[in-house]
Amino acid sequence: MTLEVFIDIMKDGIQMLLMLITPPLLISLVVGILISIFEAATQIHEQTLTFAPRIIAVFLTLLFLFGWMTENMIQYITDIVEKYMSMI
Repeated sequence: MTLEVFIDIMKDGIQMLLMLITPPLLISLVVGILISIFEAATQIHEQTLTFAPRIIAVFLTLLFLFGWMTENMIQYITDIVEKYMSMI
């Protein structure tokens, strides 16, 4: 494996990681901001109020986007195998 191929695979891997992790993180951020606004408006500061909706929202996001995420990961693995086989 040449250095260029290795760097290309690592670059694609980091891009794939960022692409797959962005939707759940953004949903968690939005839900967290909305909950913080709600807590500030009502002055209710409950620990479970901050965590439970975020966990549920991230879980639902992962459930909804599971097919897309799996398809992208399979495509990435296929690309890696094709690059490796072309070197042989």
